[in-house]
Amino acid sequence: MGTLLIQGAQLVTMNEAQDVLTGDLLIENNVIARIGTDLSEVQADRVIDARGKVLLPGFIQTHVHLCQTLFRGRADDLELLDWLQQRIWPLEAAHDEESVYYSAMLGIGELISSGTTTLLDMETVHHTDSAFRAMAETGIRAVSGKVMMDHGSEVPKALQEDTAQSLEESVRILEKWNGYDGNRLQYAFCPRFVVSCTEDLLIGVRDLSEHYRVRVHTHASENRGEIEVVENERGMRNIVYLDHLGLAKPNLILAHCVWLDEQEKEIIRERGVKMTHCPGSNLKLASGIAEVPDMLSRHVPVGLGADGAPCNNNLDMFQEMRLAALIQKPIHGPTAMDARTVLRMATMGGAEVLGMEKEIGSLEVGKKADLVLLDLYDFHTFPSNEVDVYSRIVYSATRGNVDTVIIDGKVVMENRLMRTLDRDIVLREADRSIARLVKRV
Repeated sequence: MGTLLIQGAQLVTMNEAQDVLTGDLLIENNVIARIGTDLSEVQADRVIDARGKVLLPGFIQTHVHLCQTLFRGRADDLELLDWLQQRIWPLEAAHDEESVYYSAMLGIGELISSGTTTLLDMETVHHTDSAFRAMAETGIRAVSGKVMMDHGSEVPKALQEDTAQSLEESVRILEKWNGYDGNRLQYAFCPRFVVSCTEDLLIGVRDLSEHYRVRVHTHASENRGEIEVVENERGMRNIVYLDHLGLAKPNLILAHCVWLDEQEKEIIRERGVKMTHCPGSNLKLASGIAEVPDMLSRHVPVGLGADGAPCNNNLDMFQEMRLAALIQKPIHGPTAMDARTVLRMATMGGAEVLGMEKEIGSLEVGKKADLVLLDLYDFHTFPSNEVDVYSRIVYSATRGNVDTVIIDGKVVMENRLMRTLDRDIVLREADRSIARLVKRV
Protein backbone atom coordinates (compact mmCIF):
# COMPACT_ATOMS: atom_id res chain seq x y z
CA MET A 1 0.00 0.00 0.00
CA GLY A 2 2.92 2.33 0.58
CA THR A 3 2.74 5.70 2.30
CA LEU A 4 0.15 8.46 2.15
CA LEU A 5 0.67 11.92 3.65
CA ILE A 6 -2.32 14.12 4.44
CA GLN A 7 -1.13 17.70 4.83
CA GLY A 8 -2.51 20.83 6.45
CA ALA A 9 -5.82 19.53 7.84
CA GLN A 10 -7.51 20.45 11.07
CA LEU A 11 -7.08 17.18 12.97
CA VAL A 12 -9.94 16.31 15.32
CA THR A 13 -8.19 13.40 17.01
CA MET A 14 -10.88 12.14 19.43
CA ASN A 15 -8.01 10.90 21.60
CA GLU A 16 -8.26 10.90 25.39
CA ALA A 17 -7.00 14.48 25.60
CA GLN A 18 -9.45 15.55 22.83
CA ASP A 19 -6.59 17.21 20.96
CA VAL A 20 -7.45 19.39 17.98
CA LEU A 21 -4.53 20.69 15.91
CA THR A 22 -3.65 21.83 12.42
CA GLY A 23 -1.04 19.61 10.88
CA ASP A 24 -0.17 16.47 8.96
CA LEU A 25 -0.88 12.77 9.28
CA LEU A 26 1.21 10.00 7.71
CA ILE A 27 -0.23 6.60 6.81
CA GLU A 28 2.09 3.65 6.27
CA ASN A 29 0.34 0.63 4.79
CA ASN A 30 -2.88 0.46 6.84
CA VAL A 31 -1.93 2.29 10.05
CA ILE A 32 -1.33 5.83 11.24
CA ALA A 33 2.46 6.16 11.44
CA ARG A 34 3.02 9.81 12.44
CA ILE A 35 1.02 12.90 13.43
CA GLY A 36 2.64 16.33 13.60
CA THR A 37 2.30 20.00 12.89
CA ASP A 38 4.68 19.71 9.88
CA LEU A 39 5.76 16.45 8.24
CA SER A 40 6.79 18.04 4.95
CA GLU A 41 10.20 16.36 5.12
CA VAL A 42 8.53 12.97 4.66
CA GLN A 43 8.94 11.46 1.18
CA ALA A 44 5.54 9.82 0.82
CA ASP A 45 4.30 7.83 -2.16
CA ARG A 46 1.29 10.10 -2.31
CA VAL A 47 0.31 13.46 -0.78
CA ILE A 48 -3.20 14.82 -0.24
CA ASP A 49 -3.43 18.59 0.22
CA ALA A 50 -6.05 18.95 2.96
CA ARG A 51 -5.58 22.62 3.79
CA GLY A 52 -8.89 24.12 4.90
CA LYS A 53 -10.40 20.68 5.51
CA VAL A 54 -11.15 18.71 8.70
CA LEU A 55 -9.72 15.22 9.28
CA LEU A 56 -11.35 12.97 11.85
CA PRO A 57 -11.65 9.25 12.57
CA GLY A 58 -14.24 7.45 10.46
CA PHE A 59 -17.70 7.04 11.93
CA ILE A 60 -18.53 3.69 13.53
CA GLN A 61 -22.17 2.63 13.22
CA THR A 62 -23.06 -0.01 15.78
CA HIS A 63 -26.42 -1.18 14.42
CA VAL A 64 -27.32 -1.52 10.72
CA HIS A 65 -29.28 -4.03 8.60
CA LEU A 66 -27.68 -4.01 5.14
CA CYS A 67 -30.14 -6.67 3.97
CA GLN A 68 -32.99 -4.18 4.43
CA THR A 69 -31.59 -1.31 2.35
CA LEU A 70 -33.70 -2.40 -0.63
CA PHE A 71 -36.85 -1.96 1.49
CA ARG A 72 -36.41 1.79 1.94
CA GLY A 73 -39.76 3.57 1.70
CA ARG A 74 -41.82 0.35 1.85
CA ALA A 75 -42.55 0.20 5.58
CA ASP A 76 -43.32 3.75 6.65
CA ASP A 77 -45.55 4.85 9.53
CA LEU A 78 -45.86 1.57 11.45
CA GLU A 79 -44.86 0.51 14.96
CA LEU A 80 -42.24 -2.19 15.45
CA LEU A 81 -44.18 -5.47 15.51
CA ASP A 82 -46.53 -4.47 12.69
CA TRP A 83 -43.53 -3.16 10.75
CA LEU A 84 -41.81 -6.54 11.08
CA GLN A 85 -44.78 -8.82 10.54
CA GLN A 86 -46.55 -6.92 7.75
CA ARG A 87 -43.62 -5.59 5.73
CA ILE A 88 -40.07 -6.54 6.70
CA TRP A 89 -40.26 -10.27 7.33
CA PRO A 90 -42.18 -10.99 4.08
CA LEU A 91 -39.60 -8.99 2.12
CA GLU A 92 -36.66 -10.66 3.89
CA ALA A 93 -38.24 -14.04 3.13
CA ALA A 94 -38.28 -13.15 -0.59
CA HIS A 95 -34.55 -12.34 -0.75
CA ASP A 96 -32.20 -14.26 -3.04
CA GLU A 97 -28.39 -14.23 -3.26
CA GLU A 98 -28.28 -11.39 -5.78
CA SER A 99 -30.79 -9.18 -3.97
CA VAL A 100 -28.92 -9.50 -0.65
CA TYR A 101 -25.69 -8.60 -2.45
CA TYR A 102 -27.12 -5.45 -4.06
CA SER A 103 -28.98 -4.48 -0.89
CA ALA A 104 -25.63 -4.58 0.91
CA MET A 105 -23.84 -2.72 -1.89
CA LEU A 106 -26.51 0.00 -1.84
CA GLY A 107 -26.20 0.38 1.93
CA ILE A 108 -22.41 0.36 1.91
CA GLY A 109 -22.34 3.01 -0.80
CA GLU A 110 -24.52 5.24 1.35
CA LEU A 111 -22.50 4.53 4.49
CA ILE A 112 -19.11 5.26 2.95
CA SER A 113 -20.32 8.38 1.15
CA SER A 114 -21.60 9.76 4.49
CA GLY A 115 -18.39 9.01 6.39
CA THR A 116 -19.01 5.62 8.01
CA THR A 117 -15.94 3.37 7.90
CA THR A 118 -17.02 0.59 10.31
CA LEU A 119 -20.40 -1.00 10.95
CA LEU A 120 -22.03 -3.65 13.09
CA ASP A 121 -24.49 -5.34 10.75
CA MET A 122 -27.27 -7.87 11.20
CA GLU A 123 -28.29 -9.80 8.08
CA THR A 124 -31.36 -11.93 7.37
CA VAL A 125 -31.75 -15.71 7.74
CA HIS A 126 -30.44 -16.71 4.29
CA HIS A 127 -27.74 -15.63 1.81
CA THR A 128 -25.45 -13.95 4.37
CA ASP A 129 -22.40 -14.91 2.29
CA SER A 130 -23.62 -12.44 -0.34
CA ALA A 131 -23.51 -9.58 2.15
CA PHE A 132 -20.02 -10.58 3.29
CA ARG A 133 -18.93 -10.64 -0.35
CA ALA A 134 -20.16 -7.05 -0.77
CA MET A 135 -18.32 -5.99 2.39
CA ALA A 136 -15.16 -7.73 1.20
CA GLU A 137 -15.25 -6.05 -2.22
CA THR A 138 -16.01 -2.50 -1.05
CA GLY A 139 -13.30 -2.33 1.61
CA ILE A 140 -15.55 -1.35 4.51
CA ARG A 141 -14.70 -2.57 8.00
CA ALA A 142 -17.53 -4.64 9.44
CA VAL A 143 -18.77 -7.02 12.08
CA SER A 144 -21.75 -8.98 10.76
CA GLY A 145 -23.72 -12.19 11.10
CA LYS A 146 -26.76 -14.03 9.84
CA VAL A 147 -29.94 -13.36 11.79
CA MET A 148 -31.23 -16.35 13.80
CA MET A 149 -34.97 -17.09 14.12
CA ASP A 150 -36.36 -20.43 15.32
CA HIS A 151 -39.52 -19.32 17.14
CA GLY A 152 -42.73 -17.39 16.51
CA SER A 153 -46.00 -18.13 14.73
CA GLU A 154 -45.96 -14.79 12.87
CA VAL A 155 -42.65 -15.54 11.14
CA PRO A 156 -42.94 -16.41 7.41
CA LYS A 157 -42.18 -20.05 6.65
CA ALA A 158 -39.08 -19.15 4.62
CA LEU A 159 -37.54 -17.50 7.73
CA GLN A 160 -38.44 -20.24 10.21
CA GLU A 161 -35.33 -22.17 11.20
CA ASP A 162 -34.55 -25.41 12.90
CA THR A 163 -32.50 -24.64 16.01
CA ALA A 164 -29.59 -26.93 15.21
CA GLN A 165 -29.47 -25.83 11.56
CA SER A 166 -29.45 -22.16 12.56
CA LEU A 167 -26.47 -22.72 14.83
CA GLU A 168 -24.66 -24.86 12.26
CA GLU A 169 -25.13 -22.34 9.46
CA SER A 170 -23.92 -19.53 11.71
CA VAL A 171 -20.76 -21.48 12.51
CA ARG A 172 -20.18 -22.24 8.82
CA ILE A 173 -20.32 -18.55 7.90
CA LEU A 174 -18.18 -17.62 10.92
CA GLU A 175 -15.45 -20.09 9.94
CA LYS A 176 -15.48 -18.78 6.36
CA TRP A 177 -15.43 -15.03 7.00
CA ASN A 178 -14.29 -14.23 10.55
CA GLY A 179 -10.85 -12.58 10.35
CA TYR A 180 -11.01 -11.94 6.60
CA ASP A 181 -8.45 -9.47 5.19
CA GLY A 182 -6.39 -8.97 8.33
CA ASN A 183 -9.49 -9.01 10.55
CA ARG A 184 -11.23 -6.25 8.58
CA LEU A 185 -14.33 -8.46 8.55
CA GLN A 186 -15.47 -10.22 11.71
CA TYR A 187 -18.43 -12.40 12.65
CA ALA A 188 -21.03 -11.95 15.38
CA PHE A 189 -23.84 -14.30 16.38
CA CYS A 190 -27.11 -12.46 15.72
CA PRO A 191 -30.22 -13.92 17.37
CA ARG A 192 -32.86 -11.45 16.21
CA PHE A 193 -34.53 -10.85 19.57
CA VAL A 194 -36.01 -12.98 22.32
CA VAL A 195 -39.42 -12.90 20.62
CA SER A 196 -38.11 -14.94 17.66
CA CYS A 197 -35.62 -17.21 19.47
CA THR A 198 -36.08 -20.34 21.58
CA GLU A 199 -34.21 -20.74 24.81
CA ASP A 200 -32.19 -23.58 23.28
CA LEU A 201 -31.02 -21.29 20.48
CA LEU A 202 -29.98 -18.55 22.89
CA ILE A 203 -28.08 -21.01 25.07
CA GLY A 204 -26.37 -22.36 21.95
CA VAL A 205 -25.37 -18.83 20.97
CA ARG A 206 -23.97 -18.24 24.45
CA ASP A 207 -21.80 -21.34 24.29
CA LEU A 208 -20.61 -20.90 20.71
CA SER A 209 -19.76 -17.22 21.18
CA GLU A 210 -17.60 -18.16 24.14
CA HIS A 211 -15.93 -20.97 22.18
CA TYR A 212 -15.13 -18.78 19.16
CA ARG A 213 -14.54 -15.60 21.22
CA VAL A 214 -16.88 -13.47 19.12
CA ARG A 215 -19.62 -10.97 19.87
CA VAL A 216 -23.35 -11.48 20.24
CA HIS A 217 -25.60 -8.83 18.71
CA THR A 218 -29.34 -8.72 19.34
CA HIS A 219 -32.29 -6.35 19.75
CA ALA A 220 -33.69 -5.76 23.22
CA SER A 221 -36.35 -3.63 24.87
CA GLU A 222 -37.01 -1.56 21.77
CA ASN A 223 -40.78 -1.50 22.08
CA ARG A 224 -43.27 -1.96 24.91
CA GLY A 225 -45.26 -4.54 22.94
CA GLU A 226 -42.11 -6.60 22.46
CA ILE A 227 -41.40 -6.49 26.21
CA GLU A 228 -44.93 -7.63 26.98
CA VAL A 229 -44.52 -10.65 24.67
CA VAL A 230 -41.25 -11.60 26.35
CA GLU A 231 -42.70 -11.25 29.85
CA ASN A 232 -45.73 -13.39 28.92
CA GLU A 233 -43.60 -16.12 27.32
CA ARG A 234 -40.47 -16.16 29.49
CA GLY A 235 -41.76 -14.76 32.77
CA MET A 236 -39.27 -11.91 33.01
CA ARG A 237 -38.11 -8.78 31.25
CA ASN A 238 -35.65 -8.88 28.34
CA ILE A 239 -32.37 -8.05 30.06
CA VAL A 240 -33.20 -10.08 33.16
CA TYR A 241 -33.94 -13.06 30.91
CA LEU A 242 -30.72 -12.68 28.93
CA ASP A 243 -28.81 -12.45 32.20
CA HIS A 244 -30.65 -15.53 33.49
CA LEU A 245 -29.34 -17.44 30.45
CA GLY A 246 -25.77 -16.24 30.98
CA LEU A 247 -25.72 -14.04 27.90
CA ALA A 248 -25.24 -10.73 29.72
CA LYS A 249 -21.47 -10.44 29.31
CA PRO A 250 -18.99 -7.94 27.81
CA ASN A 251 -19.32 -9.54 24.37
CA LEU A 252 -23.08 -8.80 24.26
CA ILE A 253 -24.18 -5.76 22.21
CA LEU A 254 -27.82 -4.72 22.65
CA ALA A 255 -29.58 -2.59 20.05
CA HIS A 256 -32.05 0.07 21.27
CA CYS A 257 -32.71 -0.50 25.01
CA VAL A 258 -35.43 2.16 24.97
CA TRP A 259 -37.47 0.71 27.83
CA LEU A 260 -35.22 -0.39 30.69
CA ASP A 261 -36.07 -0.54 34.35
CA GLU A 262 -33.55 0.07 37.13
CA GLN A 263 -32.71 -3.62 37.54
CA GLU A 264 -31.95 -3.96 33.83
CA LYS A 265 -29.78 -0.85 33.78
CA GLU A 266 -27.71 -2.22 36.63
CA ILE A 267 -27.37 -5.62 34.96
CA ILE A 268 -26.03 -3.90 31.84
CA ARG A 269 -23.57 -1.86 33.90
CA GLU A 270 -22.40 -4.67 36.17
CA ARG A 271 -21.98 -7.25 33.41
CA GLY A 272 -20.14 -4.93 31.01
CA VAL A 273 -22.84 -5.22 28.34
CA LYS A 274 -22.64 -2.72 25.45
CA MET A 275 -25.48 -0.64 23.98
CA THR A 276 -26.24 0.92 20.62
CA HIS A 277 -28.55 3.92 20.29
CA CYS A 278 -30.68 4.39 17.14
CA PRO A 279 -32.54 7.69 17.61
CA GLY A 280 -33.87 8.01 14.05
CA SER A 281 -35.33 4.51 14.04
CA ASN A 282 -36.73 4.83 17.56
CA LEU A 283 -38.55 8.02 16.60
CA LYS A 284 -39.87 6.76 13.26
CA LEU A 285 -41.24 3.53 14.73
CA ALA A 286 -42.68 5.51 17.68
CA SER A 287 -40.69 3.28 20.03
CA GLY A 288 -39.55 6.05 22.36
CA ILE A 289 -36.39 7.80 23.50
CA ALA A 290 -33.64 5.74 25.10
CA GLU A 291 -32.22 7.04 28.38
CA VAL A 292 -28.75 7.52 26.96
CA PRO A 293 -27.53 10.24 29.35
CA ASP A 294 -28.34 7.96 32.28
CA MET A 295 -26.50 5.01 30.73
CA LEU A 296 -23.47 7.16 29.91
CA SER A 297 -23.42 8.39 33.51
CA ARG A 298 -23.16 4.73 34.54
CA HIS A 299 -20.13 4.38 32.24
CA VAL A 300 -21.92 1.99 29.89
CA PRO A 301 -20.36 2.07 26.38
CA VAL A 302 -22.99 3.41 23.97
CA GLY A 303 -22.59 3.67 20.20
CA LEU A 304 -24.78 5.13 17.46
CA GLY A 305 -26.49 3.40 14.55
CA ALA A 306 -29.01 4.23 11.87
CA ASP A 307 -30.65 0.77 12.05
CA GLY A 308 -32.20 -0.31 8.73
CA ALA A 309 -33.21 1.89 5.81
CA PRO A 310 -36.96 1.04 6.08
CA CYS A 311 -37.21 2.24 9.70
CA ASN A 312 -35.11 5.35 9.22
CA ASN A 313 -34.86 5.86 5.47
CA ASN A 314 -31.28 7.10 5.83
CA LEU A 315 -28.04 5.44 6.97
CA ASP A 316 -26.44 8.80 7.67
CA MET A 317 -24.39 9.29 10.85
CA PHE A 318 -24.73 13.07 10.61
CA GLN A 319 -28.49 12.72 11.04
CA GLU A 320 -28.08 10.27 13.92
CA MET A 321 -25.62 12.54 15.72
CA ARG A 322 -27.89 15.55 15.41
CA LEU A 323 -30.94 13.60 16.59
CA ALA A 324 -29.03 11.99 19.46
CA ALA A 325 -28.09 15.44 20.70
CA LEU A 326 -31.41 17.19 20.20
CA ILE A 327 -33.98 14.68 21.48
CA GLN A 328 -32.50 14.64 24.99
CA LYS A 329 -32.44 18.42 25.49
CA PRO A 330 -36.18 18.97 26.14
CA ILE A 331 -35.98 16.22 28.79
CA HIS A 332 -32.62 16.86 30.44
CA GLY A 333 -31.81 20.47 29.53
CA PRO A 334 -29.74 22.18 26.82
CA THR A 335 -26.36 20.97 28.09
CA ALA A 336 -27.33 17.29 27.89
CA MET A 337 -25.65 15.38 25.05
CA ASP A 338 -23.38 18.19 23.91
CA ALA A 339 -21.67 18.00 20.51
CA ARG A 340 -18.39 16.64 21.87
CA THR A 341 -20.18 13.79 23.70
CA VAL A 342 -22.17 12.88 20.60
CA LEU A 343 -19.17 12.93 18.26
CA ARG A 344 -17.35 10.68 20.70
CA MET A 345 -20.29 8.22 20.58
CA ALA A 346 -19.95 8.17 16.77
CA THR A 347 -16.22 7.41 16.94
CA MET A 348 -14.51 6.16 20.10
CA GLY A 349 -17.83 5.19 21.68
CA GLY A 350 -18.55 2.89 18.76
CA ALA A 351 -15.04 1.45 18.95
CA GLU A 352 -15.59 0.63 22.64
CA VAL A 353 -18.91 -1.06 21.87
CA LEU A 354 -17.12 -3.30 19.35
CA GLY A 355 -14.17 -3.93 21.68
CA MET A 356 -11.92 -2.27 19.09
CA GLU A 357 -10.92 0.87 20.99
CA LYS A 358 -7.20 0.01 20.65
CA GLU A 359 -7.53 -0.29 16.87
CA ILE A 360 -9.95 2.38 15.62
CA GLY A 361 -12.03 5.35 16.79
CA SER A 362 -9.37 8.06 17.10
CA LEU A 363 -6.44 9.59 15.24
CA GLU A 364 -3.50 8.07 17.13
CA VAL A 365 -0.21 6.57 16.03
CA GLY A 366 -0.49 2.81 15.65
CA LYS A 367 -4.24 2.74 15.03
CA LYS A 368 -5.83 1.61 11.79
CA ALA A 369 -6.02 4.31 9.14
CA ASP A 370 -9.82 4.69 9.03
CA LEU A 371 -10.26 8.40 8.30
CA VAL A 372 -12.78 10.90 6.96
CA LEU A 373 -11.85 14.20 5.37
CA LEU A 374 -14.58 16.86 5.55
CA ASP A 375 -14.77 19.95 3.37
CA LEU A 376 -16.69 22.46 5.48
CA TYR A 377 -16.27 25.34 3.03
CA ASP A 378 -19.98 25.91 2.43
CA PHE A 379 -22.86 28.22 3.31
CA HIS A 380 -24.34 25.97 6.03
CA THR A 381 -21.05 25.56 7.92
CA PHE A 382 -19.89 29.21 7.96
CA PRO A 383 -18.79 31.44 9.58
CA SER A 384 -15.80 29.40 10.67
CA ASN A 385 -13.72 31.82 12.71
CA GLU A 386 -13.48 30.75 16.37
CA VAL A 387 -16.43 28.36 16.01
CA ASP A 388 -16.14 25.10 17.94
CA VAL A 389 -15.27 22.33 15.45
CA TYR A 390 -17.42 19.79 17.32
CA SER A 391 -20.42 22.09 16.88
CA ARG A 392 -19.69 22.49 13.16
CA ILE A 393 -19.55 18.71 12.66
CA VAL A 394 -22.54 17.65 14.80
CA TYR A 395 -24.97 20.55 14.36
CA SER A 396 -24.10 22.00 10.92
CA ALA A 397 -22.31 19.49 8.68
CA THR A 398 -24.11 17.00 6.43
CA ARG A 399 -23.11 13.98 4.39
CA GLY A 400 -22.48 16.37 1.50
CA ASN A 401 -19.43 17.67 3.35
CA VAL A 402 -17.69 14.27 3.22
CA ASP A 403 -14.88 14.70 0.69
CA THR A 404 -12.60 11.68 1.06
CA VAL A 405 -12.85 8.39 2.98
CA ILE A 406 -9.94 6.08 3.82
CA ILE A 407 -10.47 2.62 5.30
CA ASP A 408 -7.62 0.36 6.38
CA GLY A 409 -5.20 2.72 4.65
CA LYS A 410 -7.01 2.53 1.28
CA VAL A 411 -8.78 5.46 -0.34
CA VAL A 412 -12.33 4.19 -0.96
CA MET A 413 -13.84 7.57 -1.86
CA GLU A 414 -12.02 10.67 -3.08
CA ASN A 415 -13.50 14.02 -4.04
CA ARG A 416 -16.87 12.32 -3.50
CA LEU A 417 -16.16 9.72 -6.19
CA MET A 418 -16.51 6.10 -5.06
CA ARG A 419 -13.46 3.96 -5.76
CA THR A 420 -14.61 0.47 -4.75
CA LEU A 421 -18.08 0.21 -6.26
CA ASP A 422 -19.81 1.38 -9.42
CA ARG A 423 -22.61 3.73 -8.41
CA ASP A 424 -24.63 3.38 -11.61
CA ILE A 425 -24.53 -0.42 -11.57
CA VAL A 426 -25.53 -0.59 -7.90
CA LEU A 427 -28.46 1.80 -8.33
CA ARG A 428 -29.72 0.01 -11.44
CA GLU A 429 -29.42 -3.46 -9.92
CA ALA A 430 -31.01 -2.32 -6.67
CA ASP A 431 -34.12 -1.27 -8.56
CA ARG A 432 -34.18 -4.56 -10.48
CA SER A 433 -33.75 -6.55 -7.27
CA ILE A 434 -36.54 -4.92 -5.28
CA ALA A 435 -38.93 -5.27 -8.25
CA ARG A 436 -38.21 -9.01 -8.23
CA LEU A 437 -38.79 -9.28 -4.47
CA VAL A 438 -42.06 -7.37 -4.55
CA LYS A 439 -43.39 -9.76 -7.21
CA ARG A 440 -42.51 -12.70 -4.96
CA VAL A 441 -44.22 -11.18 -1.93
